[in-house]
Amino acid sequence: MPFLVGCLALGTPRVAIVLVILFSNYIGRAYDTTLWPLLGFFFMPLTTLSYAFAINSNGSVDGMHLVLVVVTALLDLGLVGAGSKTRWRD
Repeated sequence: MPFLVGCLALGTPRVAIVLVILFSNYIGRAYDTTLWPLLGFFFMPLTTLSYAFAINSNGSVDGMHLVLVVVTALLDLGLVGAGSKTRWRD
């Protein structure tokens, strides 16, 4: 089941966040408040999920988990920027 949610997160990360919040306490264990997951849901969903994975599996964000969080942050920022670039081509 976690593999299925991980694959779903790459395609539709917001749906994956909703499923993880509804069926587990995975996001709640990673974040102290509800503000950061809420902001992450709207602005950087892949980074929100990867940070929750890093905290739940390692306890901190260091080493390869830090690389994962940085790569997903770059992906989130790239996805946002690519949408505005393609709009101006028309």
